[in-house]
Amino acid sequence: MPRNNRPRRRAGDDEEDNDLGRLLAGWKRVEHRRDGDWNVQPVSVVSATKEYLCPGCGLTVTPGTAHLVTWRADGVLGDSADLAARRHWHTHCWKIGA
Repeated sequence: MPRNNRPRRRAGDDEEDNDLGRLLAGWKRVEHRRDGDWNVQPVSVVSATKEYLCPGCGLTVTPGTAHLVTWRADGVLGDSADLAARRHWHTHCWKIGA
């Protein structure tokens, strides 16, 4: 049987826990911008099934287009209000809209 040269991880390994959390969160990350902290979560081509209006360019994010969903990470009204105010951006529009 061939030898496996990959290092084995222990059950309580932090890196493994972070990978699982990242997978469950859909690769969500926090980005720091001039106007505050933002949660940013990519939406894949397969998961993009609805039409949205991009706040960056004002054009439609069509179904089947990979894009980003963003919402405040440091809002004062709480997580539920921030989630309700989330917006769908073209990836390019979010990158240049710093």
